[in-house]
Amino acid sequence: MRRVVVTGLGAITPVGNDVPTMWRALLAGQSGIQTITRFDAGALPIRIAGEVNNFTLDAAVDAREARRMSLYVQYALNATLEAVRAAQLDMNLVDREQVGVVFGTGAGGLDLIFEQHKTYLERGHRRVAPTLIANMVGDSASGYIAIQLGAKGPNMAIMAACSTGGHNIGEGFEIVRRGDAEVIIAGSSEAPIHPTIMASFTNMRGLDSDNEHPEKACKPFDVRRNGFILAEGAGALVLESLEHAQARHAPIIAEVLGHGSSNDAIDMVAADQDGHGAARAMQMALRKAGIAPADVDYINAHGTGTPLNDRSETLAIKTTFGTHASKLAISSTKSMLGHMMGAAGAVEAIICALAIRDGYIPPTINLAQADPACDLDYVPNTMREAPIRVALSNSIGLGGHNSALVLRRYSPT
Repeated sequence: MRRVVVTGLGAITPVGNDVPTMWRALLAGQSGIQTITRFDAGALPIRIAGEVNNFTLDAAVDAREARRMSLYVQYALNATLEAVRAAQLDMNLVDREQVGVVFGTGAGGLDLIFEQHKTYLERGHRRVAPTLIANMVGDSASGYIAIQLGAKGPNMAIMAACSTGGHNIGEGFEIVRRGDAEVIIAGSSEAPIHPTIMASFTNMRGLDSDNEHPEKACKPFDVRRNGFILAEGAGALVLESLEHAQARHAPIIAEVLGHGSSNDAIDMVAADQDGHGAARAMQMALRKAGIAPADVDYINAHGTGTPLNDRSETLAIKTTFGTHASKLAISSTKSMLGHMMGAAGAVEAIICALAIRDGYIPPTINLAQADPACDLDYVPNTMREAPIRVALSNSIGLGGHNSALVLRRYSPT
């Protein structure tokens, strides 16, 4: 099997619309949670979210075509173009049939669906856009990315709720490793901030309701935690065979070693209380990576801030790592970013790559008093400088989906 490296990163997030801005904000412990401005949320019990601010579509994207796109696709394109530029990947100098796209979403073009349904009710069926179907589906981003880049290799979109990002990166890694492509653009995107979605999550009793203090609302692993914060964004990674990256003298940020996947097979909403499903995903990822549990230095936790998730993930980490669990640095960057749903896993894999590259661990903010059931090192409130050789990114999704990715500092040998 071939070695697979990360050569480019791109991100759209509530704390920055590019990777350097996001990374500085996270290390500073800056929250991106705010009162909703996208629509009038006055009638909703919960009026805070992780919105993307000051978004401008990349100039390389055709403006006329962009008017048809869902917002999640626009986020995906911006993140992808940043990643491709960072990777110094010139599509005119590579075999385009060897460049593929594995890019997903948890929900797809919700904005277009709601907009066109309103049009249908108010103006009739003849006014519904014929472009709706092609632009609302979950593979719209992967299709548009391929068209934008002229990438003719393997192309797909994996949908797995909040584990979407991890699964798309994991499958992209496998495609390159087995030799079906030299380069894969992998990642995920989401734009779920809409009153109907907010209402559903509120009625599910999944969201934190601290409208008065948005930046303090998300409290993973804290005894006061009572829910997650809905957010939006996108993350893109350029995955490349080591040989291909070396041949074109590409910058190498980190190496992807393994991916694990499992399902709790218990409930569509609640995670396995004992964390067995998440533990199996981590164990699979480590086994496929050829990495012992004691070799892992940092975990970017799923860490949503819901009472059950944080307890069960803590148990899953203890099951997987045994006595080494207490030596791990673990943080939830959702405390600052909110939960970007399908995009979360991609952005968090990027954070793992940056932590490996720079030797800094972003904190879990708003952690004042850890839940006794969450008794590991969650890097509370302040970033930490530490050498990181191996990092693991966890994702746990609705429907029982679990994903784990293992990344390592790149070494030529």
